[in-house]
Amino acid sequence: MEPITSRRNPLIAHIRALGSDGDYRRERREFVCAGVKALREAAASGAEVTAIVSCSGTDAPRVGGTVAVSAAREVLQTASPFNNPRDVLFVCRMPDAPFAPGRRDLRVILENIQDPGNLGAIIRAADAFEIGEVVMTGACADLYNPKTVRASTGAIFRQRVVSMTAPEISGLKANGVKIYGAAADGGIGVREAELSGAAVAIGNEGCGLSRELRGLCDGAVSIPMSPAAESLNAAVAAAIIMWECFASQTRRRE
Repeated sequence: MEPITSRRNPLIAHIRALGSDGDYRRERREFVCAGVKALREAAASGAEVTAIVSCSGTDAPRVGGTVAVSAAREVLQTASPFNNPRDVLFVCRMPDAPFAPGRRDLRVILENIQDPGNLGAIIRAADAFEIGEVVMTGACADLYNPKTVRASTGAIFRQRVVSMTAPEISGLKANGVKIYGAAADGGIGVREAELSGAAVAIGNEGCGLSRELRGLCDGAVSIPMSPAAESLNAAVAAAIIMWECFASQTRRRE
C-alpha cells in the first residue's frame, strides 16, 4: 500500500480530531495513542486497536486484523497531538468497562485533578505500586486526553480506573471501606496510618478536597515535610502515599 501523502486523508483527519476534540472522542468512543511501546501495551491488554499509522520506513508491530498504513513524516506530524510526535500513532476503542480487572488493597480517589499530565502520572504510579483502583470524581481531566494517555506511559492499559459520583463513593463506606483525605497538615502521618483496604482522597493543589468529599472522610492523612513548604503537587503527593502503602504491604509480607 502506498504511504499517505495528503493531510486531508480521512484517517489523518480523524486522528487529528480525536487528539484535539474531547467531544469528538466521546462521540466516536475512540482515543489516540503514540509510540511502539504503548502499542505493545495496548495489544497485551486486549485493547481494541482500530487503526495504526506509522511513519514511512518504521517497522510498527501488527495487531490482529487492524488497519495499518504508513504516512509521510510531515503528514504524521499533522495528525499527531504532540509537538514531538513518535513514529507511530494508533487509535483505540474506549472500553465499556475498565481495561484492568478489580483488585483489593488501597484505592486512590482523585477529585478535580484537572491537569492531564498529573492524572497520567498518578495512573502510572498507581500501576507501579499495585494500587487496587484509581477513582476519578468531580471535574477531573479527560482520561483519554492524549496528554493523560502519554503521561501514563502505557499504564492506562494495565491500571483499573473508574469514575464515581459522591453517592457512589459514599457507597464504599457502606461496604466497610474507610476513606481518608490527604491534607497538607494535621491528621495522621502517612507512615502511621493503616491504609490497607482503605481509600485515600486527593484533591487538586489549588482547592484541596470539596466540602462534600471531606464530609465522607473518616480521617485525614498527611505527608511530613519541611515547615517552609506550603504543599506538594497532587501527582507527587499521590505517589508518596501510594509508595508508602506499597512499602508497608511489602514489609508485612516479609
